[in-house]
Amino acid sequence: MNPLLFFLTKVIISALVVAVVSEVAKKSGLLGALIASIPLTSLLAIIWLYLDTGNTKQIASLATGILWLILPSCLFFFALPLLLRSGLNFWISLFISCATTALAYAFTLWILQKLERV
Repeated sequence: MNPLLFFLTKVIISALVVAVVSEVAKKSGLLGALIASIPLTSLLAIIWLYLDTGNTKQIASLATGILWLILPSCLFFFALPLLLRSGLNFWISLFISCATTALAYAFTLWILQKLERV
């Protein structure tokens, strides 16, 4: 397949997943959350990486990295609703949640490098 056409196919499919989640969430937050919680991004990235490289060692490394980084990403989903429910402005809540999560990622990566896991 033409590399540009393959890239565009990846972009379109990936964008469709995000669009579907946001549209479904308008009608049902729980169903939108269910679709978003399925590791679709990870699944697509793994499929695209395999189709691009065929390298299963790279895929195993990616999957392991994703596994370790799930924990700090959970902090975002804990902090955002907590801040919003406390009455904080959406944008401030989003910023604080993102910043907190970024710090948690940095800390996790630092620990993983010390343990030589990544």
